[in-house]
Amino acid sequence: MTTASAGSTAGRVLVLGGASEIALAIVAELQTRAPREVALLGRDPAALQDAADGLEKLGCARVVTAELDALDTAGHERALADAFAQLGGADVVIVAVGLLGERGAPDADVLAALRVLEVNALGAGSLLLRAAQRLREQRAGTLVVLSSVAALRPRPANVVYGASKAALDALAQGLGMALAEDGVRVMVVRPGFVRTRMTRGLPEPPLTTTAQAVAWRVTDGLDRRAATVWAPRSMRWAMLVIRALPRSVVRRMRQ
Repeated sequence: MTTASAGSTAGRVLVLGGASEIALAIVAELQTRAPREVALLGRDPAALQDAADGLEKLGCARVVTAELDALDTAGHERALADAFAQLGGADVVIVAVGLLGERGAPDADVLAALRVLEVNALGAGSLLLRAAQRLREQRAGTLVVLSSVAALRPRPANVVYGASKAALDALAQGLGMALAEDGVRVMVVRPGFVRTRMTRGLPEPPLTTTAQAVAWRVTDGLDRRAATVWAPRSMRWAMLVIRALPRSVVRRMRQ
């Protein structure tokens, strides 16, 4: 089986944003299907080591970690080069870098809002482009990009987060089309509200899901060679309705 056609059985997984609960749930689910070698890159060494220990207990053949700062775009090329060298290439690259930031209008703390844009759009976008370049050189591999349904319709509750994810989502979609003839696939994952550390304490809207449920949808999407994955599946139809709502109605939405 070639790397390009391996789907969820491909063996080498690189996670950018290596402490992400959703990304780690995806790797754990992949491990149930075939042995994995994993590289976790992120900015918190202690969290990365905890994640690595957990994956090793699940049976991953090898887990390596390295520090990576989404805002250090000048260092991204070296970080990706080192990770690919340690794994001997990568079959699946998960882009899971992201900040939620404060909910509501950004006028309360503009600097915090700018940081969300820098991490989610500029930082994650830089990593996505660097990873895409590496996979293109291999002429094989899949990019799994964690976007959000918030990318599709801006709402007062998550103005900056939605805008930042919209930028990343558009970049990922465009790369998916641009790289199709180079043996590289891009799968955009659009979860709704997911129960994680990042969302703890926030009110849960309808169709709230879990990291494990997102992982199931992602592994299924890898096998189906899907370009877009919604989690839960019904979120796709819910967003069709939300996108069609008048602006005056969306303005009153609190979640």
